[in-house]
Amino acid sequence: MLTLALLLVLLLFLVGLIIVGGLAYAVYRWPVVTMPLTVALAGAAVLAAVVTEVASVGVR
Repeated sequence: MLTLALLLVLLLFLVGLIIVGGLAYAVYRWPVVTMPLTVALAGAAVLAAVVTEVASVGVR
């Protein structure tokens, strides 16, 4: 895998962690929305799917 592709995957992972943290904080502030852990895990699942897709394209 190219260095550029690895850096892109790392960048997507870090941005995704920020997004997941933001989701967890937002739900923590307003618990009416849903349980914080459920939203954070859903965001993490989407992040994992995106990173996996980018990594698999980088290998080809």
